[in-house]
Amino acid sequence: MTVGYSTTLRNLRLDAITQAVGSNGLLRIYDGTRPASGGAGTNLLVTLTFSTVFAPTQTGSGTLTANTITQGTAIFTGVASWARITTSGGTFVADLGVGISGAGQEVTLNTTSISSGGVVACTSLLITAGNP
Repeated sequence: MTVGYSTTLRNLRLDAITQAVGSNGLLRIYDGTRPASGGAGTNLLVTLTFSTVFAPTQTGSGTLTANTITQGTAIFTGVASWARITTSGGTFVADLGVGISGAGQEVTLNTTSISSGGVVACTSLLITAGNP
């Protein structure tokens, strides 16, 4: 049987992510196969920085949408396949899927084909804590 959570509990779970990220958290984009949650990363392509506050307080939608994410310059060439959210100090918070618009991943980039020295922009980051 699938568990269904109250709106209040879903919002608290999403707000806990924002609290864990803290101020100026990081979005690290990688290529290769995504490891087990929090496992050793593959090739780091680019690091982007979140706004001072990662996301607004939840109000009942069951979805967390990140505030503005600063674009970054790629340090490695590869195909983006997954991302890791960390604190500003690099402490693991969450691993997410990466894609372009319409790919159905949590992190949407302007492109997944990343070239060293190129500019990478995250157009959206959306985490859902929905019920079945």
